[in-house]
Amino acid sequence: MNSNNHNDAVDRQFGAQANAYLTSAVHAQGNDLQRLGRLLAAHPQARVLDLGCGAGHASFTAAAQVSQVVAYDLSAQMLAVVAQAAQERGLSNIQTQQGVAESLPFADGDFDLVISRYSAHHWHDVGQALREVKRVLKPGGKAILMDVVSPGHPLLDIYLQTVEVLRDTSHVRNYAPGEWLSMLTAAGLRAEEVTSDRLPLEFSSWVARMRTPETLVAAIREFQRQVSDEVVSHFAIQPDGTFTSDIMMLVARRG
Repeated sequence: MNSNNHNDAVDRQFGAQANAYLTSAVHAQGNDLQRLGRLLAAHPQARVLDLGCGAGHASFTAAAQVSQVVAYDLSAQMLAVVAQAAQERGLSNIQTQQGVAESLPFADGDFDLVISRYSAHHWHDVGQALREVKRVLKPGGKAILMDVVSPGHPLLDIYLQTVEVLRDTSHVRNYAPGEWLSMLTAAGLRAEEVTSDRLPLEFSSWVARMRTPETLVAAIREFQRQVSDEVVSHFAIQPDGTFTSDIMMLVARRG
């Protein structure tokens, strides 16, 4: 699949679900959002890019702490939801802009901080996107990246990537922490802080949010019933399909 086709697939998958992501508890809450708010509180004058903003929860957290936020996403429908919600919340320092992660329409050194939450696993080329992040950051600027991560072991990785792509065909990959660190280094960014956590995913709302077809929902459930005890234990797979993923927050600096 070339990048244009992939981007079209992402837009189709997420545009129609924009409001579902705005009201999703998984996306609207979390320890990572609280940590993000604390990190950004030290930068009240910052101009921040929220890369792959989705329904805007990281943008809303940032807007309460910094001077200006650009909420950037591939989906025009997501951006419309962000703009409306920002207006309703009285967050006048958020502007929206549409585009892809791998080609940012901003000048070199345009931002003090770049943030991204639960988006990178949809990017067609994470390495190129991170090079763009470095380019648009000011020297000494920081990137704060949050996403579901692979546990790394092939047995566990296969489970995660399989259920993710069955649930959402625009999924590319959840990367392992070591892969993230390698990609950051290759892009010219230096990792300074890594925070790990766990994210429970209630099954029925997880598939409903993406409007996963019933045949693929059934395939996920059958796959869950067939995996090894090691996989069941790591992901805490429950009888109803609910499971828990690993998540990570990375703070990296441009030299």
